[in-house]
Amino acid sequence: MVDLRSARNDVAEAIRNACREHGFFYVTGHGIEPDLILRLDALARQFFAQPEEVKAHYAMTQGGRAWRGWFPLGGELTSGRPDWKEGLYVGTSLPNDHPRVVAGVPMHGANLLPTEDVAPGFARTIDDYMIRVVALGQRVLTHIAESLGLASTYFLSRYTQDPLVLFRIFLYPTRPVPGGVDAVDGVGEHTDYGLLTLLRQDDVGGLQVRKGDTWLEAPPIADSFICNIGDMLDRVTGGYYRSTPHRVRLNRSGRDRISMPLFLDPDFDAVIEPIRPPEREDASERWDQASVHGFEGTYGDYVLGKVSKVFPDLADKAGTRAVRSS
Repeated sequence: MVDLRSARNDVAEAIRNACREHGFFYVTGHGIEPDLILRLDALARQFFAQPEEVKAHYAMTQGGRAWRGWFPLGGELTSGRPDWKEGLYVGTSLPNDHPRVVAGVPMHGANLLPTEDVAPGFARTIDDYMIRVVALGQRVLTHIAESLGLASTYFLSRYTQDPLVLFRIFLYPTRPVPGGVDAVDGVGEHTDYGLLTLLRQDDVGGLQVRKGDTWLEAPPIADSFICNIGDMLDRVTGGYYRSTPHRVRLNRSGRDRISMPLFLDPDFDAVIEPIRPPEREDASERWDQASVHGFEGTYGDYVLGKVSKVFPDLADKAGTRAVRSS
């Protein structure tokens, strides 16, 4: 547990220990109002309770290259297998005349969100929440930099001045997987792709973190965010901080579960430079058998190669670039 109200040296030490031991840590003292979190949770549940024909107006298939919008249960894949969740993809909303939108760069564009008559206050609350959590993420990255003996502005000056911000709202239903759907987890084993993920989960639970051959529960803790490090922080540190595999169990609690991860990722065009050589080559140990240290290219190259496997149909339409590997 990392209390951000503690002395900076204490925060840096706590983060260093957590990242070396687990790759995950809880933060408290973050200053984000509980009312904002609870309001977004309630509005998300209202949206997911809408009939599918209503939600289909905001489907990701309508979002084009921006990869924004809603997907149905089983509509997202992990390692080729459907996850038992539905979700809403959101990001930094860009106008049509933004250079990256004009150029057709994938994962850049406007959000595809319900209008006020369908979900009053939902879009505005999402914007408010994202602003606050992105600021929290930038703050946590200053402490991560200090935990590595770097200047507090290291990540901001190199990678997150114009970050790729991806926000997801997921519903893990309590109803069982129907016959014919090959889903065995709420979401299968994976690591996150960027620098830092900030997760707000409700009180249902289900998140698990892998340590060696053992899956450990990451239970909800009131008024906290879970932070986990992604592949690019693994790459920056040469594996000193490793991105940790995690998954979500099927929800058999009797209550639907809401999970809201925000991914604070490097600039799409950033080339990620390690601060030290890799401790070891670990591709054979990873869930995807892919090296975070050996690829060549930008963060955009890396993330598109990953996300295109999550939504292969959308990837074909978006014309994503291939990841180059060494």
